[in-house]
Amino acid sequence: MTKTLVKAPFKADHVGSFLRTEPIKAARKAFANGEIDKADLKDVEDKEIAKLVQKQIEVGLKSITDGEFRRSWWHLDFLAGLQGVEFFESQYVSAFKGAKTRNNAIKVVGKVDFDHHYMIQHFQFLKEAVEEYGDGSQVAKFSIPSPNMLFTRIQGDEYYNGNKEEFYNDTVAAYRKAIQAFYDAGCRYLQLDDTSWIDFVSEERITAVVEKEGKNVQDVIKTRVACINDVIADKPDDLLITMHICRGNFKSTYITSGGYDHISDAIFAELNVDGLFLEYDDQRSGDFEPLKSFNRPDLTVVLGLITSKLPELENVDTIKARINEASQSIPLENLALSPQCGFASTEEGNILTEEDQWNKIKHVINIAKSVWGSL
Repeated sequence: MTKTLVKAPFKADHVGSFLRTEPIKAARKAFANGEIDKADLKDVEDKEIAKLVQKQIEVGLKSITDGEFRRSWWHLDFLAGLQGVEFFESQYVSAFKGAKTRNNAIKVVGKVDFDHHYMIQHFQFLKEAVEEYGDGSQVAKFSIPSPNMLFTRIQGDEYYNGNKEEFYNDTVAAYRKAIQAFYDAGCRYLQLDDTSWIDFVSEERITAVVEKEGKNVQDVIKTRVACINDVIADKPDDLLITMHICRGNFKSTYITSGGYDHISDAIFAELNVDGLFLEYDDQRSGDFEPLKSFNRPDLTVVLGLITSKLPELENVDTIKARINEASQSIPLENLALSPQCGFASTEEGNILTEEDQWNKIKHVINIAKSVWGSL
């Protein structure tokens, strides 16, 4: 039987998370206060996700997500669902500019593995909703944190005791199981979100990661690349895997600034993903010079030129000019457009309204149609 390949990333795409609706916020608060049980919370989530799916289809998106409505954090919820990983309250001090996050963190307390992860059910609900409300041209897209996020975000290791090789091997094996499990559940568009690459966007962060890892920066970069490539080495041919890279997204703030110069060869030539979602909504992301490292005709680069942090709509001519500039290094057919990140990487969300959010999505779609003719 011939496998049908998903034609994505789409020319107008998005990273995945959406602002939590008022019913979601109220239900999560009630659950936290012990006023409703988990089944009641799930019922509200199911209804709101179904509405979200319909809204995405209505505005014209082809990649449909659950908005991460069931999550508190874009990454910690998934990672803490792995065997051997646990949530805990830390003394972590927020690294965001002008905003403080909650002090949730993760630690490794046993052998890292993947088995019966609850997010498989989350995907299955999404897929069924897309099939129910769509016309067959949409695809259910699911996002999980990159395995690099486990290595770089744990704040305690009570199991491996510094044995990085064993930790690495177990994590890669767990992620291979995860990818196969999502595929078996019907997933054909999976995104790995990876903010660990911000370790290489400024000299300050490079110095810090070199000191922490005890090896030179190129060796650290090679390890990050190898981790992704090892994880997806045996993925099914008809499973599309993309990666999203940004510099932090919490209440419309960020963690750091700097371009892709130090990692351009790694991400454009060495990573074996099918697509890259790159933050490019302001000067914090640097210029397009790193795009010259592009040398893979099978890779789609999604330019995050539309900000999810602010409500104002970008000037259409300016965005088109930037796409044209990028096309001097990457063929236009290999480019696409999206917001630079999701609208709610955590349940708090960015500082804009739901109306602003949908205006941004429509803006992406309209510009993409104008540039490429179709999605």
